Amino acid sequence: MSKQNRKKKYKIWYSWGIVVLFVLSLSYTVFMQYRHKEAIISFEQQELHVQIAHTPKQWHRGLGKKETIAPYDGMLFLFPFSRRHGIVMRDMGFPIDIVWLDRGTIIDIAPQAQPQPEAAEADLYVYYPRMDATMVLELEAGKAAKIGLKIGDTMNVVEE
Repeated sequence: MSKQNRKKKYKIWYSWGIVVLFVLSLSYTVFMQYRHKEAIISFEQQELHVQIAHTPKQWHRGLGKKETIAPYDGMLFLFPFSRRHGIVMRDMGFPIDIVWLDRGTIIDIAPQAQPQPEAAEADLYVYYPRMDATMVLELEAGKAAKIGLKIGDTMNVVEE
């Protein structure tokens, strides 16, 4: 094989390698948009196993289109900025408690938020906290009262 043929073959393999790396990188990026991380958090002595929503796609979807929170105790939404993050019951099949936290401290709770199965997007009721928050914790309806959560309680991360 001539030197020119070897160079041409090398360039073809190199080009295909770049394409494969690009496709793998893109696939990983898309996969990470939908994959939820998990953590164990605690309030006082009560530990909760939660899914973490950390991307805009996960924030939008939330617990929608799920029949239950199980096998988790809830979903924790982490936002990179503090504001009055509104929560809607989009595509929800069950009621939840909504707990807003700012830097780990509970600032507001909306208990027993009910699903709105037939509501159009524009007609969904938006639950807002009283103050700016950096996190939202969604729990099975009644769980916040059952474990005694109240404004001022502090959340700790036990394990990520």
